[in-house]
Amino acid sequence: MGRMSEKAKLEWAFFLNDRNRITYCEKCRKCTEECKQSFRAAVVACPNYHSKRAVDKEGQ
Repeated sequence: MGRMSEKAKLEWAFFLNDRNRITYCEKCRKCTEECKQSFRAAVVACPNYHSKRAVDKEGQ
């Protein structure tokens, strides 16, 4: 990946880590959706994330 312009750096500043690389949160790293969140986010809210441990209310 080439160098980022100054405008792109300002836009992606929330996602850049100390080595100036774009970094996403753990749940978003392998996700294929466009709604990725920064590693700095404290609360991850993703409408497309479904936990494997979640209990289905109909299946109880």
